[in-house]
Amino acid sequence: MNPADLAVLVRKVTVDVLASHDADVSLVPEAPTVERPRNPEHGDYATNIAMQLGKRVGMVPRNLATEIAEGLSNSEGVDVAEVAGPGFINIRLAADAQGKIVAEVLAAGQAWGNSDINADLDVNLEFVSANPTGPIHLGGTRWAAVGDALGRVLTATGAKVTREYYFNDHGRQIDRFSNSLVAAAKGLPTPEDGYGGEYIHDIAAEVLKGNPAALQGTDEQVQENFRAAGVEMMFAHIKESLHEFGTDFDVFFHENSLFASGEVESAVNSLKENGKLYEHDGAWWLKSTDYGDDKDRVVIKSDGDAAYIAGDIAYVKNKFDRGHNLAIYMLGADHHGYIARLRAAAAALGYNADGVEVLIGQMVNLLRDGKAVRMSKRAGTVVTLDDLVEAIGVDAARYALIRSSVDSSLDIDLQLWASQSSDNPVYYVQYGHARLCSIGRRAAEAGVSSEGADFGLLVEDREGELIRTIGEFPAIVKAAAELREPHRIARYAEQLAGVFHRFYDACQILPKSGEEATDLHRARLGLAEATRQTLANALGLVGVTAPERM
Repeated sequence: MNPADLAVLVRKVTVDVLASHDADVSLVPEAPTVERPRNPEHGDYATNIAMQLGKRVGMVPRNLATEIAEGLSNSEGVDVAEVAGPGFINIRLAADAQGKIVAEVLAAGQAWGNSDINADLDVNLEFVSANPTGPIHLGGTRWAAVGDALGRVLTATGAKVTREYYFNDHGRQIDRFSNSLVAAAKGLPTPEDGYGGEYIHDIAAEVLKGNPAALQGTDEQVQENFRAAGVEMMFAHIKESLHEFGTDFDVFFHENSLFASGEVESAVNSLKENGKLYEHDGAWWLKSTDYGDDKDRVVIKSDGDAAYIAGDIAYVKNKFDRGHNLAIYMLGADHHGYIARLRAAAAALGYNADGVEVLIGQMVNLLRDGKAVRMSKRAGTVVTLDDLVEAIGVDAARYALIRSSVDSSLDIDLQLWASQSSDNPVYYVQYGHARLCSIGRRAAEAGVSSEGADFGLLVEDREGELIRTIGEFPAIVKAAAELREPHRIARYAEQLAGVFHRFYDACQILPKSGEEATDLHRARLGLAEATRQTLANALGLVGVTAPERM
């Protein structure tokens, strides 16, 4: 019996108890809180349902708890339920009920932890979306890892997910990029507002190699020669870096297509027609304050040019018109203002503003010897995705970026994450998986199998702790999806690895040389196999490999 199943039982028993008192059963939550107590001696799980409901239904919480505990104690799968303090209920599962978790994991395999709770979601998940004017910096790298992991988690909970990269190929930054390429090709200094770094000189040389006449013609023709070829080369590098990082996209959406196709003009006209835009001082403004924004936004400037938000409005419309019912934007730390304006754009267009979610990621800093790493030879003053991978590898980079909430800034100690020690979180988890694989290989060599094992024999404290930790995995995945927090998966994997290592030290899994395998050995082997499967599934959800040997 896993925590989700126990929560269902707690709810049923609570409803039955309240019904016997003619109390309002609608007050019982759909998913009562069921947690592991801090002190294992108090039981396997605990619930505060009686304290939540007692006064609301006119009963003394402890008295209500006593009746619920009695009902739970008489239920299949529960050994005993006892009341503690003012109304907490501590629950100890029957051994065979705990053992069923192991069997459930082994039967589910790679699907263990999956659900269909988000089957009604068609998600457009937009992340990274770095300008094609240079290699991906650390902020974009964080989103490359976290966004990909979030996509995996949402998919595991039944959602249809489209991973999308918004290619900013319209605007002044592209002009600055092409001007920098032209200057490099001519051997001139980088323009004052241009882009520096070796990559600019490399791309400029590649453009000339492919088109020796690229510097001939008018200034406009020369700039276009370098713009078209340079952007294509830069974006090819970005795609290659992301792919090698384990992050791939379903859609690469070009911002310029919104203007070329007339979608921006169409979206603006529809807002004019429905009265959501108004004219003032020669400009057209969105009534975004009607939808919670702190000020109205200029959409068409007084000179007739579209403001940046015009493209955002058309892009919101495009996403929903493609059939998505949830658009998640993963943006950088300087984009807080976008939360209200994007939701306002959706509402003004007639869509549900709650269908727009904006996640803001904070800065990432690299440390070596306790000091910040600030320079990248290739990109000038920016540290890039490629720099991070070169320093610590793909798995460590992804895990380091994913395991902390994006709401907080992140310091990555390069020496720690490159080390092969238990202090390195990803090494610790991967080593746990490799050790479990080794147990499987040795079991096969010894002819020991868990098939038909009696998992009700697993009654030792370390066995129970490991089983309960495994049983929590579906709830962890559900919470990670609902809260958009894939870091919960990584932290759980570390917890599971730690619980397994303690179990391994305390319990003999395989028979010693010369001994016959017992039913307990077979049961413990099954528990080890369930642990390995859960660790592999957790690592898979964050896009990190689960090595069989280390």
